This record gives sequence, C-alpha cells and structure tokens, in this order.
Amino acid sequence: MKLSEFKFDLPQSLIALYPADRGESRLMVVNRQTKKIEHKKFSEIIDYFEEGDAMVVNDTKVFPARLYGQKEKTGAKIEVFLLRELNREMRLWDVLVDPARKIRVGNKLYFGDSDLVAEVIDNTTSRGRTIRFLYDGNHDELMRAIDELGETPLPRDIKRKVEDADRERYQTIFAQHVGAVAAPTAGMHFTKVIQRRMEIKGINFTPITLHVGVGTFRQVDVEDLTKHKTDSENFAITEASANVINEALDKGKRVCAIGTTSLKALESSVSANNRVKPFEGWTDKFIFPPYDFKISNALLTNLHLPESILLMMTCAFGGHDLVMEAYEEAMKEKYKFFSYGDAMLII
Repeated sequence: MKLSEFKFDLPQSLIALYPADRGESRLMVVNRQTKKIEHKKFSEIIDYFEEGDAMVVNDTKVFPARLYGQKEKTGAKIEVFLLRELNREMRLWDVLVDPARKIRVGNKLYFGDSDLVAEVIDNTTSRGRTIRFLYDGNHDELMRAIDELGETPLPRDIKRKVEDADRERYQTIFAQHVGAVAAPTAGMHFTKVIQRRMEIKGINFTPITLHVGVGTFRQVDVEDLTKHKTDSENFAITEASANVINEALDKGKRVCAIGTTSLKALESSVSANNRVKPFEGWTDKFIFPPYDFKISNALLTNLHLPESILLMMTCAFGGHDLVMEAYEEAMKEKYKFFSYGDAMLII
C-alpha cells in the first residue's frame, strides 16, 4: 500500500492534550466479521472477553528522557533526548540534540547545577549524537540523576508544556522495566480495579517487554511503504508468558495485544508452528497491509495520527477500509486521538 492511503484530515482539536481519568475514556469496538462499530466506555471492555482469554501487556517503563543542558563556554541551551544506553560501563548513550547545528564532537554539555556532565564523542545522524556521561556515581546513581533532571518525554504533537502530573499519567499500571522513551499508550487506560475484575472472570494478563523508541513517531517520508525502514527496538518475551499465550491459542481463546507495541513484539517472535517462542533481542519489524497475523486475534489500541506507522499497523490488523471508516466515525463522534486519547478495540 501507499503512504497516501493513510492520509486523513484530523482537526487539531481532536488531539488530546490531557488524558481522561484512568478507566474513564471512551472505547470504540470494531468487529472485523460483522463490520459493526460500537461506542462504549472503557470499563465495558470486560464484556468482550471470557475465561481463558489472554491479555498481552507491555510492561516497559518510560523514563524522563528529555534533558535540557547548556553548552560549555557559550551557555547555549540544548535539548538532549536520550534514545538508548549503548554501553553501561562506559556510560555511552545514543541521543538526539536540538539545535543540532551547535553541537560538535568534543563539546561538553552541563545540566543545571548538578554534577551531571556529558561529552559529545560522535555524530550518528543529522540530529543524532553519541555522548558519554562524565559522572562519579555508579549506574543507579546516574539513573537517579537523570530521573531528577529529566522531563517526561511527551510527544511533540501534544502541544503543551509538560506538567508534574504527566510523570505518573504517561505510564501504565503494568510498568516494570525502565527503557521506553514513549509510553505503550493502550495500557494507560487500565486501572487495577478493571484488571482485577477481568482476572476474577478468568482472563489472564501476561507481560512482555518492548522498550518503545522515538521511531514510533518518526514521519514516513516515502510513498512506497516497502522502502520505509523503522528503528530497532529491544524486546523480551519470557517462557512463562509464551506458555500463557500459546495455551490460549491452543484452546481457541482470544489473545489480545494491548497496544501496537505488544502486537509488534508477538509478531517478531513466531515459531514454525505459529506459536510464540521466548525471545530476547531486537526487532525492526514494520507491519502494514496486507499482513497475515499469526498470534493476536484481538487488538486494543489508541486512535492514531494520519500517515503514522501505528495507523498502518492498526489497518493491517483491522482491515484498511474498515479502520478508516471507523476513524471517520470517531472524528464525527468527537473521539480524542493520540497518546492521551480514547481507545479502540478490534475483535
């Protein structure tokens, strides 16, 4: 398919600036067989699942990846967006800097009045740099310093200043393993109460980990989607989680990917007999229509931006025409879009 087939006019007013209370967002339910579209509250998600079904959640944890520093000598303000740790012992990180034209190899960056200093040691892309943190403490102390100085990495399309409340809200209740620079947003709708009600019904929640990278929001700039390359993201599926998912598949139950990140991880670790295998490593899988999904038969996701890879993955799962029809209805019904917006369940 072509990039232009995922274009639609989304009013800026429908991009959520703030989230609804957890569990209180709207839920659009799209049935692939009947083509029926229903409008529900998120808390009603329990009605679509039964005993033995598996909900696959991404337990990655967002860290405050956006730092603001000053360049040595000039004092120019520089944004440093931490992408991923490259070498723990040497304290090397892959980052994006802005404005990039001011940052050269050898420059030192200072972060406020703290002891945290970074040295630029390599150029990677036009905005990309490799930096080395110069810090006396151990790794845990370094991460605490980053946590204190860093800002919640809200996507740029949420056009407002980051607030203290975002640190808790831009996170799922499942978050365990630090490493994401963007939240797996479908999981942010759940509350402990909703999860517990579903578990009492016999629905199994099982975690996988995919550390969401900034490539999730990278603009696709080629019309031919086969020529687009996505950034690699680190993920892990344990044997215990694989067993829960495979048991649900063997019994003909629903396996619901909570978010496109879970969907991507599951499809990146498929065995020869179309079951999930335990895995730890990297994936650069780019899913767009047409695509034959091997594991998930249900998907919970948010409403995504035009021409985004997340919309493409949703269309691959739900069918391009049906999903785009649902998006038209969502706009007509004033659903909220993007990371802090409403949810869509495709069954």
